[in-house]
Amino acid sequence: MEKDDIHIAALRREYSRATLDEREVADNPFVQFQRWFQQALDSHVLDANAMVLATCGADAQPSARVVLLKAFDERGMVFYTNYESHKAKDLTENPLAALLFYWKELERQVRIEGRVEKLTMQENEAYFQSRPLESQISAWASPQSQPIEDRAVLKARVEAYRRQFEHTPINCPPFWGGYRLIPHYFEFWQGREQRLHDRIIYQKSADKWVIGRLAP
Repeated sequence: MEKDDIHIAALRREYSRATLDEREVADNPFVQFQRWFQQALDSHVLDANAMVLATCGADAQPSARVVLLKAFDERGMVFYTNYESHKAKDLTENPLAALLFYWKELERQVRIEGRVEKLTMQENEAYFQSRPLESQISAWASPQSQPIEDRAVLKARVEAYRRQFEHTPINCPPFWGGYRLIPHYFEFWQGREQRLHDRIIYQKSADKWVIGRLAP
């Protein structure tokens, strides 16, 4: 065994910041998520809206990456991307996906699973217009997930679109927009001592949320 492997195997710590009891959580998982998300913001967790998005296309190869949560309500969790990207291709072939939030400062995770659908053109345009100018230009310039020769090619595309839109409004690209993940499953994970973590789940059943607990 390599020396570094021994060090990695020994990496561990106890979790003792908080507890999670099914008798104390909200009846609605969106309310519970709002509570935890606000606590993450109040605790100044860096990139509190960062979440791992896991997808799987027709080839059955799972793929995961970090994206940013940009809105949520009882309809679901919203994120934006290029509709020609790898993740978008996966979601076209298989509209089921999973999200993972990890707030290490609070020793918490939230897992969410559900079905994904595209936002409307009106929703896409409204959000796109709220973005900084450089982010708008980047959305047009980047052929997301496609091979490019080098970074110079990308910079040249950015400059070309900057000139194109110098004197005209920038509308949302037709190949760019949002998705909403409509959850049917939530898991709220609170780290505990001796690896006896609290795991409270919400599962959708006949339009009602059923609360349960999983072993760590």
